[in-house]
Amino acid sequence: MTATATRPPDAAPPATGGKRAPKRERQGAAWVFLSPWVLGATVLTLLPMAVSLYLSFTDYNMFDAPRWIGFRNYTQMFTEDPRYWRSVTTTLTYVVIAVPLQLALALAVAIALKSVKRGKGFYRSAFYAPSLLGASMSIALVWRAIFNDGGSVDNLLSGMGIDIGGWINKPGWAILSVALLTIWQFGAPMVIFLAGLQQIPAELYEAAAVDGASWWRQFRSITIPMLSPVLFFNLVLQMIQAFQVFTPAFAVSAGKGGPADSTLVYTLYLYDRGFTASHMGYASAMAWVLLLAIGVVTAVLFRTSRAWVFYANDTNEGGR
Repeated sequence: MTATATRPPDAAPPATGGKRAPKRERQGAAWVFLSPWVLGATVLTLLPMAVSLYLSFTDYNMFDAPRWIGFRNYTQMFTEDPRYWRSVTTTLTYVVIAVPLQLALALAVAIALKSVKRGKGFYRSAFYAPSLLGASMSIALVWRAIFNDGGSVDNLLSGMGIDIGGWINKPGWAILSVALLTIWQFGAPMVIFLAGLQQIPAELYEAAAVDGASWWRQFRSITIPMLSPVLFFNLVLQMIQAFQVFTPAFAVSAGKGGPADSTLVYTLYLYDRGFTASHMGYASAMAWVLLLAIGVVTAVLFRTSRAWVFYANDTNEGGR
């Protein structure tokens, strides 16, 4: 016979070693760590959005109590305000100019930096610096001085026999000067492009070179398809940012959107309606229309990406 040890009734239960905490306790700890983010998102984002949505259906001038008017702000926006549609046209013009040129310049610089053997970190930092500085008002004011009458650009072009004058005073050129400031800030997408280029296997280029493919054919048949997810990512981010441009247009036009509303981008007109004219209800309606427009454009980009974005694990033509 073998003796078996017995545990007294009042003895503590044996240790369970690495037994996990109950699910309810784990969830409680998770919410404790998430609480700063949840509190910040609620107070700084969700609550202001809810207030803004309510104000968009009111007549509110920031001094008197909001007065409910239903969809009046939206109908006035679409049917009675010609400056609103000029701001939409100006913003679309800016987006069409700035986003493709910025991405093209970022990709070109990234391809050039990929072949650099020494000092890559220095060049990467130097090209990225405008992305950190360009969004500031000080740089925008410097940009205004450069493109003003008698500025650096005016003097340079005059020396070459091209007499345009100050770009910011010409309705046909003012929006281009604003777009150039955005194009100059190509550092962020350039870094992302460079990271994507470094992930493309060198064997693909070697095999293409053996087959006699030219540089352009390699770029079109290898670089662009393999880089398409990164290109799509940059396109979505830069498109969203471009629709919200404000600082360059405000600085170049001194907050007026001139000359002849040629730099009256959407957010600048929103600012004018809300803080200059004290029509905060109307400005709130404009903000929600902008949010919906950005959502629609982003959804269209995601939908059309199935035809041109390719991933390494895809087997079907069309990228997904």
